[in-house]
Amino acid sequence: MNAMLASDLPLPRIGRGKVRDIYAVGDDRVLLLTTDRISAFDVVMAETIPMKGAVLTQISAWWFRQLEGVVPHHMISADADEIIREVPALKNHRADIVGRAMLCRRTTVFPVECVIRGYISGSAWKEYAASGTLAGEKLKAGLVESEKLEPSIFSPATKAETGHDENITVARVREVLGHDVATALEGMARTVYTFGEQTARKQGIIIADTKFEFGRDSDGRIILIDEVMTPDSSRFWAVNVYQPGQGQPSFDKQPLRDYLDAERKAGRWNGDAPPPPLPASVVDATSQRYLEAYRRVTGHELKV
Repeated sequence: MNAMLASDLPLPRIGRGKVRDIYAVGDDRVLLLTTDRISAFDVVMAETIPMKGAVLTQISAWWFRQLEGVVPHHMISADADEIIREVPALKNHRADIVGRAMLCRRTTVFPVECVIRGYISGSAWKEYAASGTLAGEKLKAGLVESEKLEPSIFSPATKAETGHDENITVARVREVLGHDVATALEGMARTVYTFGEQTARKQGIIIADTKFEFGRDSDGRIILIDEVMTPDSSRFWAVNVYQPGQGQPSFDKQPLRDYLDAERKAGRWNGDAPPPPLPASVVDATSQRYLEAYRRVTGHELKV
């Protein structure tokens, strides 16, 4: 599988995110194509990470299959040949879509990231350590870094196409979306997280936190969309080395973050675009970390 920086399919492109290209398929479906672009600290790197797009797509597809009967979702197929049967215009583009494309129901997307935090880490820990709060709301005193939160916290955020997402209060979500929708989103997010956390734990993985997106389909249903419990949308830790009171090694782009942190501390990068070039060793280590996440979560090697 060749690494892909950008796609060019014979369909109307209706969006491009940091890693995904979105194409319209008629009025009621979309094709999500996950490239091998990678971002860190809100900057997109010039290099690609081999197999990253396939890992993100196929972990999401695996989760969507597990979630059948738990919550409604948008996936129709992540199999290239099935997609081509549904979208004949892609017949000559199998190599571009294999492993990395997902045909989905089109929705009107709610403008909120539904974050569930089962453990306190990352930006949540930084805010708590400084002020004892999360999104300005007080948490109980005495928590240590990476401690399990009982119960888990629904910690919504604004969706940002560029720059940082910002944590917001549940009250703010109710103001934006209305009480009934806000309640439904929190309930569905908690249901998916609980299912995912219990499933992953059997595979030796802790899902410390994760974010979900939801949309309303043409039938008026609220459904789960986008990616689900991937290394880009979640914090994965190994059960066998978890130790509260400190940061935890994670199955994501940590090798990339570590390299960029070192470049920044050495004064060779100011944290803005353009990013520094990535050594081949960092690219390979990051690719292997994504593939390991797939293997650990699903129990299988990735084959595309």
